Amino acid sequence: MKKRVLSGIRATGRLHLGNYLGAVKGMLELQNDPKYETLYMVADAHTITTPYDIKKLEKNRREVVLDYLAAGLDPKKSVIFFQSMVPEHFELFFYFASTSTVPRMLHLPTYKEKIKQHPKSVTMALLNYPVLMAADILIYKAEKVPVGIDQEPHLEVAREVARKMNKKYGTDFPEPTRFSTKGEYIPSLMGEGKMSKSVEGSYINLTDDLATIKRKLASAPTDSGKGKKVPTKGGVANLLKFVELFEGEGKRKEYEKQYSSKGIKYAELKDNLAKAIFKELKPIQEKRKELEKNPEYVEKVVKEGAEKAGKVAKKTLKEVKEKMGLL
Repeated sequence: MKKRVLSGIRATGRLHLGNYLGAVKGMLELQNDPKYETLYMVADAHTITTPYDIKKLEKNRREVVLDYLAAGLDPKKSVIFFQSMVPEHFELFFYFASTSTVPRMLHLPTYKEKIKQHPKSVTMALLNYPVLMAADILIYKAEKVPVGIDQEPHLEVAREVARKMNKKYGTDFPEPTRFSTKGEYIPSLMGEGKMSKSVEGSYINLTDDLATIKRKLASAPTDSGKGKKVPTKGGVANLLKFVELFEGEGKRKEYEKQYSSKGIKYAELKDNLAKAIFKELKPIQEKRKELEKNPEYVEKVVKEGAEKAGKVAKKTLKEVKEKMGLL
């Protein structure tokens, strides 16, 4: 039997390079592997765990689907759907919540990070984010989850939930593992932290044109371009990481040699890097423009995807309720 895969991205706007390299590339790799059955959602319910604009949510979740399809996710090979269209996720979440403790959720580094970002919006939804994520994954009995390395704490919660449910109720949930990609952690253009839509100036969208990419890279912090040791963190290290991802390891080594000798000309590096990034994004952008002309097709993909996902979810939920004495 094929192994199942589940992944999803929050509906907070158009996808950026971090989403593409850290998650979507892994989604594509697994989609095209005949050993796997792939389900990919837009995590619109997870979006409301932090402050959001109601009017923008409907548009943003559609933007994610467009980016999915433009990047190569194929509804003939993968089930593509909105999380909120499969209500079984939320019922299973509640049952899982009965095995999850508040102290465990409070100690998650991701939760601590979010309450610093949104100190006036510390909700139960935010606290329970990892438990809902566990339900998202386990309702399909998914074994692989293509997400960035920052999601590993949440995956550990999913594994803990699976173990507890299996031990207490005799369910047969797998313990999901992360499918990592070469770009599992994409740094911010600002020099610190990861690329994030919540930090202005830190990201490059998949829809950015060459001029926009050049402008954003121009703002990336650098140094004198010359020194004894090549930096391992900060703006220069991040730029070299992007060079490796889009121009290859050989090109990165060239720049490292320059840094330790005659020095790097950052204007030249940034210009070449912008062209390399745009070269990869251009076909995605062209496909996206075609998809934008056919909104009915996008709606059809999501509707049919939700129906397919719902069939699997209903079966799992029935099994769980029987095991728990609720049926």
